Amino acid sequence: MSTERFSRFADFYPFYLSEHSNTVCRRLHFVGSTLVLVCLWQLFSTGALVWLLYGLLCGYGFAWIGHFFFEKNRPATFKYPLYSFIGDWVMYADIWRGRVKL
Repeated sequence: MSTERFSRFADFYPFYLSEHSNTVCRRLHFVGSTLVLVCLWQLFSTGALVWLLYGLLCGYGFAWIGHFFFEKNRPATFKYPLYSFIGDWVMYADIWRGRVKL
């Protein structure tokens, strides 16, 4: 992982994308993020807090499988938790917009 410290998300995002160069890893992130949205929908629909746990498991589970088994790197969330969280959702939106290849 890079030893560089980022003070702006705009500087961090290219690094974030470089940490997601493996197609399978990006696809797992996309599936995990989609399932997080489904879990949030269920949380607000039912009020059952267990959906919050399911959302965390889906989001981090799919992403970390992608990193440890396919990307072969440590998730940036360990070093940059806030920027990585934002990066997940920016990448998710960029995939939908066709800016990042799935």
